[in-house]
Amino acid sequence: MKRPLLLLAALGIVGAAHADFTLTVLHTNDLHAHIEPSKVGKALYGGYAKQATLIKKFRSQDPNTILLSGGDTFQGTLYFTQYTGLADLALMNYMGYEGMAVGNHEFDLGPGPLGDFAQHATFPVLSCNLDVSGEPALRNVVKPYATVKVGGQMIGLIGATTPDLPTISSPGPNVKLLNLYDSINKSVAELRGQGVNKIVLLSHLGYDLEKDVAAKTPGLDIIVGGHSHTYLGADTGIQGFPKPPGAYPTVVSNSESKVLIVSSWEWGKVFGRLKVTFDDDGKVKSWADSAPILVDDSIPDDPTAASMIAAFQKPIQGMMKTVVATTPVALTDDGSDNGNSLLGDIITDAMLQYGSKNGAQVALMNNGGIRANIDSGPITFDEIIQTSPFGNTLVVLELKGSELLSTFEQGIGKDGRRLSLHVSKETKIRFDLSKPTGQRVVEALVNGERIDPAKSYRVIVNSFMATGGDSLFALRDAKGYRLDTGTLDRDVLVTYLKAYKGEDLTKEKRIEIVGR
Repeated sequence: MKRPLLLLAALGIVGAAHADFTLTVLHTNDLHAHIEPSKVGKALYGGYAKQATLIKKFRSQDPNTILLSGGDTFQGTLYFTQYTGLADLALMNYMGYEGMAVGNHEFDLGPGPLGDFAQHATFPVLSCNLDVSGEPALRNVVKPYATVKVGGQMIGLIGATTPDLPTISSPGPNVKLLNLYDSINKSVAELRGQGVNKIVLLSHLGYDLEKDVAAKTPGLDIIVGGHSHTYLGADTGIQGFPKPPGAYPTVVSNSESKVLIVSSWEWGKVFGRLKVTFDDDGKVKSWADSAPILVDDSIPDDPTAASMIAAFQKPIQGMMKTVVATTPVALTDDGSDNGNSLLGDIITDAMLQYGSKNGAQVALMNNGGIRANIDSGPITFDEIIQTSPFGNTLVVLELKGSELLSTFEQGIGKDGRRLSLHVSKETKIRFDLSKPTGQRVVEALVNGERIDPAKSYRVIVNSFMATGGDSLFALRDAKGYRLDTGTLDRDVLVTYLKAYKGEDLTKEKRIEIVGR
């Protein structure tokens, strides 16, 4: 009696139990055109050539791999200025990405460059909550979801873009924002209708919203995050690395199953690897051997990627000599007048001008972030980089007045010998160093009004400060709204200097220190 059953099973007429399926998700997010390594503290991290080495390694040792991006490939270095995303694309095509979410910075130059990028990508570019049907550059190349076959299994990929898109980028009048939750649920239903039971959301929503989506959206299994530049996992203890707000992966349960959320910080400084096992129904069963990997000097460069980067570098070197602005007076920050200098005033005013579209009322700059003065006359891009060499992005935070006052206190240090902060126009601080630590800010005004400890203020700072750099822990620990704009501080400075006519901004005494 056994032989007929064996024959039927062989013919596929009798169902048989399936083995569990293990998928390794390799992922990046918020690369922001950082093709080369970036400095953090005293070491370099990231770089596409090192990522390519890791990708080859894991593809060779893990049988079922998929390589995904949480978006914001655009904007952040001279590579984007020169190539508008196409240098990144050439390397991503070479590395074999299999899906990318549309981030807000993909629209910084309007929909055209994103259309060029998506048209030439060998992988799907995805966003389910954007209606691009009315935008000719995007209607045929940006899709809500896609499927990829890995190890004989169909994996569903859905893209999602931050609902803040219209206010923080330039999608143009033809791109319409759809309801986020309805859009994700619709894509999940359509994928399930095609028999797909393993679904990954490629998210450019930010960590907090991703947790909410995971809790409210049955059918998702994994969320590859982006937008909030979130580092998940164990605290590295490395200077310049943020404190993780959650585990890698962060596990969120909904009415149907568990959802695993992963993110790999920013700029390719860490590389994500999640090894997850699904049961026969496509539910997450277990995960192991999963952690963000430091992309440091211990990882050799992939030779092909390195040669591609060397070719892309040639025009960049010429751009360094380009004159980007002119100043009739020297712009200096000699530290002789704590917190008051023409260059410091210009930099913070440039930040405030940029951040005003996100409601920023105050801009703060750490003194150590200004590394060189600018001579009068033509200003080259090389001079700008010498002044702002760290490649920090600008971050908008919402602080309680009490947190802002604490930031001012922390900015003058324990001994009060030298203030490490510059502030933007219409912000005034008076310190009395004869007072005990914690009470040295005796007056602080924003737009002519005393700072109310209970009121909320939007503040724009650089990414180094936002993570507690220069002991500004009140910025690091603030729990309110937080948006890393992805825009470099030096790019904002260039924009401001193009319109600068030589005004002496130091006439407005922004900071006063007494009681020495």
